[in-house]
Amino acid sequence: MEGNKSAFTSIDDYISTFPPDVQEILSKLRNVIKETAPDAEEKISYQMPTFALHGNLVHFAAYKNHIGFYPGASGIEAFKDDLSGYKGAKGSVQFPLDKPIPYPLISRIVKYRIAENIKKAERKKKKK
Repeated sequence: MEGNKSAFTSIDDYISTFPPDVQEILSKLRNVIKETAPDAEEKISYQMPTFALHGNLVHFAAYKNHIGFYPGASGIEAFKDDLSGYKGAKGSVQFPLDKPIPYPLISRIVKYRIAENIKKAERKKKKK
């Protein structure tokens, strides 16, 4: 087990550990996600702020030079053209701290993930 990592108990707790300028970005990001997914539950998962609705929707985290946003592989794939100017991996994208954060794009990705999770939940319900 990782000994030196502190366990965050809430998103507020997580955000409070960063400098004021990063806290401002994280708070705005959180609010954009909350407004887009008002029924989603806030939690900490993988030591990152997470929003869940019928399963995990998105995670986000701050690093030295960027904000990591984790909408899963499907969220990245669906918006790959919009995200082509950013570094990323299969299920993540990095938004540099020295450039404007694309909040409208983040909102669109969250809407996509909500629809995807609702469809998945409905399919599971039908199987029962």
